[in-house]
Amino acid sequence: MNTFGRIFKINIFGESHGNSVGIVIDGCPAGINICENDFATDLLRRKSGAFGTTPRIEPDKPVFLSGIFNSKTTGNPITIIFENTNTKSSDYNFTDFPRPGHADFVAQKKYFENSDLRGGGHFSGRLTLGLVTAGVIAKKIIDFVKINAKLSEVCGSEDIQTAIKNAIEEGDSVGGIISCTAKNIPAGWGEPFFDSVESLISHAIFAIPGIKGIEFGSGFDSAKKLGSQLNDLFIDENGKTETNFAGGINGGITNGNEITFKVAVKPTSSISKEQITFNFKTKKLETLKIQGRHDACIAVRAVPVVEAVTAIVLADLFLLRKTQEK
Repeated sequence: MNTFGRIFKINIFGESHGNSVGIVIDGCPAGINICENDFATDLLRRKSGAFGTTPRIEPDKPVFLSGIFNSKTTGNPITIIFENTNTKSSDYNFTDFPRPGHADFVAQKKYFENSDLRGGGHFSGRLTLGLVTAGVIAKKIIDFVKINAKLSEVCGSEDIQTAIKNAIEEGDSVGGIISCTAKNIPAGWGEPFFDSVESLISHAIFAIPGIKGIEFGSGFDSAKKLGSQLNDLFIDENGKTETNFAGGINGGITNGNEITFKVAVKPTSSISKEQITFNFKTKKLETLKIQGRHDACIAVRAVPVVEAVTAIVLADLFLLRKTQEK
């Protein structure tokens, strides 16, 4: 499905080379101040043009179609679109020769060859524009929460620029690790089991194209520790702990400490290097040379998207929590 959320709900739509991409946001409270400039910072962070990103430059100007009047949210569904103006669809004919690592093959199987594959179609990172936009509004709902994500390493190295530079010179691509924190969240948000805070954040994070893994707190290192080493000892009556191996979550519910997690972003599948892969038309292994404009490291532009979807989840949990308070 293309819909996510319980109270603060989002619906993402569009294709990379279609007329536009966008987002519908339902459940947003009325009276929140919204103007075009509110989106500028995060949209610029997601925008291409930085070192290692695609040369496809779009204006990324939000067009408000509904839900905002006199620069305030009305309480009704908010629809925001972004027009696609800089497309080269001739570079994307992969019906018979699907790109390794991409959704070309599975899209044809799922949609019976009706899918728009240009630029990745509905599977494209272009659609994360809507996520970032919804994240800006979500941050306004939970303005007391401070969310910060950063690219902490690329291809196993903290020398990010050099790692990307080497990949570009080789006609290849690189992945990275994004670290994210969320501060000032009170204890009590979230639900046990299926709607745990980890479950919901993970659900939203994996909606970002190219995400391959996530870990909270000490993550997989937890399996290497003793209970006496891993337990977070309380140091005050508010639930503050001496350590934060749990990543701010116990039993699927926020414990009042900082939420911490890391996300693994895979290397971009479209690379300049020639690849030997199966041609479904000729029924033979052949050389594929991918054309078009692509990021050498999609992790660079994924940072504000990780922040955005985290804000979307936390805004939904905040609004849900308000319905439970006495």
